[in-house]
Amino acid sequence: MAPIPDTFDLVPLTRDRLPDVLELDMWAFPTGDGIEDMLKLPSPLSWNRTFGVVESDHPERLVALHASYRFAHCPVPGGQVRAAGLTWVGVHPQWRRRGLLSAMIGTHFAHCQQWGEPVSLLTASEPAIYGRFGYGLATRRLHLTMKRGAALRPVPGSDDISVRFETASLDRHGDLVARLHAAVDRPGWVTRETPQLATMWLTDAPIFREGREVERIAIAERAGETVGYALFRRKSNWAESGPEGTVGVQELVAPDPAVAHALWSRLLDLDLTTEITSGMLADDDPLLSLLVDLRAARVTVKDNVWARIIDLPTALTARQYQASLDVVLEVSDARLPHNAGRWRVAAEAFGSAQVERTDAEADLALDVRELGSAYLGGPSLCELAGAGLVTELREGALRKASIAFGWPIAPGSSWIF
Repeated sequence: MAPIPDTFDLVPLTRDRLPDVLELDMWAFPTGDGIEDMLKLPSPLSWNRTFGVVESDHPERLVALHASYRFAHCPVPGGQVRAAGLTWVGVHPQWRRRGLLSAMIGTHFAHCQQWGEPVSLLTASEPAIYGRFGYGLATRRLHLTMKRGAALRPVPGSDDISVRFETASLDRHGDLVARLHAAVDRPGWVTRETPQLATMWLTDAPIFREGREVERIAIAERAGETVGYALFRRKSNWAESGPEGTVGVQELVAPDPAVAHALWSRLLDLDLTTEITSGMLADDDPLLSLLVDLRAARVTVKDNVWARIIDLPTALTARQYQASLDVVLEVSDARLPHNAGRWRVAAEAFGSAQVERTDAEADLALDVRELGSAYLGGPSLCELAGAGLVTELREGALRKASIAFGWPIAPGSSWIF
């Protein structure tokens, strides 16, 4: 990986430099919000994981930065792994094209190894950036727009679920949201593990509203026990023909079909609205099957979580495989050579796996980017091979490996980090 260019220094950042961090972030990601308002918000950053680039002759001048979140319990197929959520990556426009991004990514990879985090994850502001650093698109998200009153198929037990609406509050709902969100077992479903992230998620500042109302929460209960929730905001709009308000669902957590049906039924029937949108649905979200007329909804597919394998054997042994597997992978990795070479992956279906170097002939050849794409059980190896990104070297190996690397539950994250 590229070193920090001459005339620049990489430095750890502390909370007292928050104004500089926000100023740089506003240069990297233009916003109409003022820094005074942004300084009033709780920062989601973990300062022991936040680093900046300064000019050597002017250390007060912050020209680039990156940070990461600690995901100590990131779900992967059949298990968990320690992961680093790369975030707040930005370079001031004046100092672009100097190699600072490459140097910061290299520093991040070194920190991942130092901290014992074999996987790095991110949600990208620009999807074209991170592939060249070995990140592969591991999960996709669906953006769904429905008409008010969209019919759902009946679900037994839905009538036993009560739903109440409240104004979302960190004090009243923080523990509820954290508990139910962390209980979801979906690959890639990272949760807000740090107090800073949990606080940020339920902070309802005006600059987050974009003309919408304060944040609301729908709470689902069964026999007096809280079993699910939905965070949402409405936006009022009036036309000559009457109300045309919208509902934006930010996050919905439901552990079973009855809860999902009850929550969506209420959200689809709010007065003075005509459209309901949800932009963070996994490929297999139950709502897609609950809708009587999916064709009437507008569905857009977008990228979600990108995964980068930092420590190949540790990452691949941390997950399970849905079929018995004995395959030799020829992996290329231009930026982390310790991942490159031939690896034998041997696993029992839904059991333990062993990953070790081998001199045996390879069955499949792929770059670490494609290995990251397949890691969470999302895009299949067959899909990637169909795009010319995975090469089958032994007949029959591709289908067997593709089945094994898959998972019954589609991966996904419910929030952008």
